Amino acid sequence: MNQRNQRILAVDPGTKNIGLAISDPTGTIANPLGVIKHVQREKDAARIVGIAEARQAGCIVVGQSLDEEGQPTLQGRQARHLAEAIRARTKIPVTLWDEYGSTKTARKAYVAMGIKRKERRGHLDAIAATVILQSYLDAAPHDT
Repeated sequence: MNQRNQRILAVDPGTKNIGLAISDPTGTIANPLGVIKHVQREKDAARIVGIAEARQAGCIVVGQSLDEEGQPTLQGRQARHLAEAIRARTKIPVTLWDEYGSTKTARKAYVAMGIKRKERRGHLDAIAATVILQSYLDAAPHDT
């Protein structure tokens, strides 16, 4: 899973919004990219591929929620279907990554920064994608 020295796009699929994050060119630091509205799986996949290609991503990481036994939840199965739709549209490798606690972590970060609830609205999904991506980047082996 050596993903260093390339940009990685992370996707946090939701029922209303899809959060996006992108790594720096070295594949070390995750940054929020934005949020796109969930429309329909095929259209969402096409839009995500377009963004990945425009950002020259070498990998796409899709957050997938798992239960206590490591099995995909309903949202996790939907994330897997989105990942499959993305794979069907690009040669960029697509990886599913456990998103456990990403939204909760993003919410805590906003609260710690003193950002009011009204100002958080709409940005939480991009921060959750950033949490997913940073978790993935931190788990990737480093070049030595």
